[in-house]
Amino acid sequence: MSTLLLLVALCFPSADSAPSPRAIPVLRHIVLYKFKETTTQAQIDEVSAAFKGLPGKIPGIVGFEAGTNVSPEGKSEGFTHAFVVSFATEKDRDAYIVHPAHQDFVSIVKDRREKVIVIDFWVR
Repeated sequence: MSTLLLLVALCFPSADSAPSPRAIPVLRHIVLYKFKETTTQAQIDEVSAAFKGLPGKIPGIVGFEAGTNVSPEGKSEGFTHAFVVSFATEKDRDAYIVHPAHQDFVSIVKDRREKVIVIDFWVR
């Protein structure tokens, strides 16, 4: 449950700010990583760099954000890295998932992560 709260904090404005209507809906693809204790900082940096390189390799990505957890709440359950990839359509997201560059990225991260959470939602 607290991991879901982290996603909400990452993706939604604070309660006291009014949401602004979007002229064009955007599909957000949220990826959170908890790395294995044996994963070195150099390996984590390689994962981050590889993920950040995907927008230049895969068409259909309309936005990309990445960062490490800085929350003082202590509720991240060990998830340290967040990536937000935005798409205009589900078709673009689906093409991204099977794209060879994404598959190459997955081969880099799969043995380094302990857990991954992926959630997609529409911002309208």
